[in-house]
Parts: sequence; C-alpha cells; structure tokens
Amino acid sequence: MAATPRIDILTLFPDLVEPFLDGALVGAARRKGLLDIRVTDIRDFSTDRHRSVDDAPYGGGDGMVLKCEPVVAAVEEVAGGDAQVLAMSPRGRPLDQARVVELSGAKQIVLLCGRYAGFDERILQETGAEEVSIGDYVLSGGELAALAVTEAVARLVPGVLGNPESPVRDSFSSPKGSAPARAGILEHPVYTRPPVFRGRAVPEVLLSGNHAEIERYRRAEALRITRDRRPDLLENADLGAESDPE
Repeated sequence: MAATPRIDILTLFPDLVEPFLDGALVGAARRKGLLDIRVTDIRDFSTDRHRSVDDAPYGGGDGMVLKCEPVVAAVEEVAGGDAQVLAMSPRGRPLDQARVVELSGAKQIVLLCGRYAGFDERILQETGAEEVSIGDYVLSGGELAALAVTEAVARLVPGVLGNPESPVRDSFSSPKGSAPARAGILEHPVYTRPPVFRGRAVPEVLLSGNHAEIERYRRAEALRITRDRRPDLLENADLGAESDPE
C-alpha cells in the first residue's frame, strides 16, 4: 500500500458529501491527518450571474447536460499534473478491488460527480477523465459513487483501519502471498458471542483453538460461498494447488 493520495470530489451538491466525509472511519482518518480529502463546488466556476452549469442537449432529448466551461475549469483548478481524473458514470469501467488497489497508489484522485443527463462529451475528452461505474444501475448523481470510491481507497491507506490485516482478509482481496481462502474470492462467514443464538450455534471448529483446522474451514467456506454466489470469481482467482473445498 502506497502513500496517502489526495482525493478531490467535484460536485454540484457539497452538502450531500460533507456529512459522510466527516463521519465514521473516513472522518476519523481525516481528523488524524491520514487522509487529504477536499470538496469543490462546480457552481463556483460558473461565469454567469445565474451560476448555471447545465443546458439543453443538442439534437433534442430528455434532461439537461453539464456544460464544459464550469466543469473543465473546476478540474483544471484542482488537478495536479499526475492526477487521475475519474468521472462517475453508469457507462464506465466497473470498479473492482484490483482497480481500487491501483488507485491507492495514485498521488491524487479527482472524482467528477455527474448530474442530470450527464457530461458534455468534450468534458471527458478535455480532462482525460476515465469513466467509472459502481454497478449496472443508474443513480441521480455521482456523489454516492464518488463516496464509494473514496472509502474503498481510504481503507487501503496505512493507519486508517485499526488492524492492518483487515484489508488483506476482505472479499475480493488478493494480496501477495495470501492464503487461498483470501485469494480474490468472497470472505468466509464470521461469528462472535454468544456461542448459541436462538438455537443457532457457532461452528465447533471455530471454538477448538486449532488454527490449522480453522484456516481449512474458512478456506472451504470461502470457496463454497464464492462458488454458490459468484462463480465468475473462481475463473481468475489464485487458489493455489488446492482449489476445491474438502
């Protein structure tokens, strides 16, 4: 994991993202100086007295389109020469953990939050923005997507999580030298006290103290869940010599 990146979120609605950035894990990390996250209001770069940022699409059609001038000006104001500019868009490359790991090594990430009918195509061309999607569905704006990217990257910044092993054990993670149970597949089930809840008992192996047996159990469960819910992940997972649960 690399040094802390700077993350800039460009949005028409700063009030939607600031509460999230001030709370929970991300907020605590910002207060400790572990994260450098800044929010910019795109409307501040509008040049007319109405602070307009959108206009009707050429050729007709529904909705309004974000204009080039304010969005490009906002990007150029905040982005350094080596910044990675990402535009939140349902037509973009799907975000996965491998891409998050790549982004965690960037010096600066600029996240463009779309609204209305989307970006004038020339915004993407002029800024070199990469379109990124967080799923095959459509939101009313890019703010939630930008926050998803922000938290995913933040979790990989050293010191943000209390336990440095946590991101190693997450679903989809595939760290160098990881055990097969955590090689790019889904995470195994986890349990805590009480040992029995409404007749449902914690698996005995987890109470045994036998760490080798516990690891084998977790590996088998991780593979079972992945096979049942996301078999596509098994095609590219680094499972080692043993690829099937016993």
